[in-house]
Amino acid sequence: MEESNNYGHQHPLLLILNQDQLIHNQSGVTHCSRCGEEVSVPCFCCVEHCGFYLHKACADGPLELNHPFHPHHPLVLLQEPPSSYTGCVCDFCDKTCQKFIYHCSCELDFHIKCTLFTFNVAENNLKELDHVSLQHPLISTGNGDEELEDVSKCFGCREPLAKYTQFSPDCRFNLHEKCAKLPFKLNHNCHHKHPLTLQFNSERLSCKICQVTRRRGFVYGCSPCKFVVHIECVSESLDLVVEDKRHRHPFTLLLRGSSFICDACGTEGSYASYICCTCNIMVHKKCTSLPRIIKSKWHDHRLFHKYFLRIEDFRVLDCIICHDEVNTEHGSYYCSKCTVIFHVKCVMKDKDSYEIVENEDEESPDESVSSITKVLERNDAGEATVIEHFKHNHYLILSDRVGEYDDKCCGGCLLPIVASFYYCTLCDFFLHKVCVELPKVKHVWHHRCRPPLVLISNEVFECVQCLWLSNAFAYKCEECETRTCFRCIIALTPGACTCLGHKHPLLFYPKYIGRCVVCGKDGIKGLFRCKDCDFSLDHKCFSLPITSQYKNDQHLLSLAYGDDNSYSESHFCDVCEESRDPNLWFYNCATCDTSAHINCVLSEYPFLKFRSIFKLREEVHEHPLTVVKKIYYYPNCGKCGKPCFDLAFECTACNFIIHKKC
Repeated sequence: MEESNNYGHQHPLLLILNQDQLIHNQSGVTHCSRCGEEVSVPCFCCVEHCGFYLHKACADGPLELNHPFHPHHPLVLLQEPPSSYTGCVCDFCDKTCQKFIYHCSCELDFHIKCTLFTFNVAENNLKELDHVSLQHPLISTGNGDEELEDVSKCFGCREPLAKYTQFSPDCRFNLHEKCAKLPFKLNHNCHHKHPLTLQFNSERLSCKICQVTRRRGFVYGCSPCKFVVHIECVSESLDLVVEDKRHRHPFTLLLRGSSFICDACGTEGSYASYICCTCNIMVHKKCTSLPRIIKSKWHDHRLFHKYFLRIEDFRVLDCIICHDEVNTEHGSYYCSKCTVIFHVKCVMKDKDSYEIVENEDEESPDESVSSITKVLERNDAGEATVIEHFKHNHYLILSDRVGEYDDKCCGGCLLPIVASFYYCTLCDFFLHKVCVELPKVKHVWHHRCRPPLVLISNEVFECVQCLWLSNAFAYKCEECETRTCFRCIIALTPGACTCLGHKHPLLFYPKYIGRCVVCGKDGIKGLFRCKDCDFSLDHKCFSLPITSQYKNDQHLLSLAYGDDNSYSESHFCDVCEESRDPNLWFYNCATCDTSAHINCVLSEYPFLKFRSIFKLREEVHEHPLTVVKKIYYYPNCGKCGKPCFDLAFECTACNFIIHKKC
């Protein structure tokens, strides 16, 4: 044990070489004050035993380091991540950085231990791993009792750790043995001008062979030419001929000295291209096996891949996902039923958002599950006029006599009957035609779980998108149990939409932040926008009812915009009698000449049908409950014991009642 300088600490430090000399805290674990990990010898400790410890490797880390894998700028040691950061992740191990880090002005950040470890890899100095045992790759025995595949990734090449011989986790680095022994410099056919050097991908460039951009790990690159290739792409041999069942003819390797546009996906490629001499197309290697048919969360029908499309077959050439125009002279995905079109890069971006359809003739289970259980009669146009529906016990009849039932509400969306509908002759039940035709299961792009959502009714829920409380039709995720109301499902369905008060189509931009013209709120993320002019609104306002009923008006109120009346006294809400901004949208009765705030007309529960009956989980209550609104009598909640003001759920079979929040 020897005394050392204090490395910026207020007390002297002692160098400890024996593990038994460590003084642990109450939890039995002591952590390094720089890297935050558990301390092991050799390390420094404070002579005053104030809890300050340093790994010797962390203590010896220079304040500034010229790293061979990042030769353009020095890495500077900081006590904590820059104040401008909302979070900091190490660009080598992909874990959070909280304390001391090595930082570069080009926004590269590393743990101290990761910086020094990769420095030793670059210098071919791996003595610190001499004592670490090696683990061999997991090999399937085929009898079902093999080890589960390791899902960890190698910090160097980002491939599965279990795929190759790797260092034991004792070294605290997920690293293949081969990645620790990579040559620092090499010559490769993909770039004849200069040698390629092992480095960090600090400029976040995409690999010139596979076109994938990977921020973390090692790449071989040429900085002057802004050229990088992944480690595995450099070592991977390029097949001279590629055959895949998704294309009728073989693809032949063609090495190029210049870039090209892939005919399968429409993005740029370089060096290695594959050509089909029969079809006269040129593609990336990865695109030789591009799926011909997929089922995507972005669309209800199957999508087909085609190398070339005719412009006249499509009303709009904008990609449904990114809204940029699709070049029909290169490959894209399209729907043959709806004539919508997608960039290949957009629809294939997230592997969890689509499934490959192997059998073209096999009927898609999602497309065949209709909420109409039986069609009893059809008209001459083939339209179902008498049906049975899972929502109702009696048969339903199609009608377009909207004016006769404008005081009735649809049992699916709970909105007034304003379009073609089905009705029951035996009871007071109505369903809009569009609500009747909803599929029982549906994939949606804005929900991350893999299984499709399932259509539900007779449940009280809070919509995960608009946060309205409702017992209308909704789609439920059986995995995470969240519900999305029918209105949000329709509003967020990809594609160009029409909107009241605007002549151009609107498209939804999930990441756009701006102001909604309907409610006037600013800083909203995710807006419907017009590509031609400065018009945008959030999806909650986009899905507002066009007409709505209000208890003090015998007529339906219509959603209105642009109050041209310059008489200031008309700019008041006839419900709350407060002032109303004439630039914001409102509800209006043209017959009675009344106007009101949107929230005053809709009130707190516009999509909740009172006196309707639903069932809760049996552990909450065994009987069906009725949706009620308590005004005069406030019984105590059966769960929390407090009075039930306003909205509650009560049982008519017993004296049970429960708060909404309970």
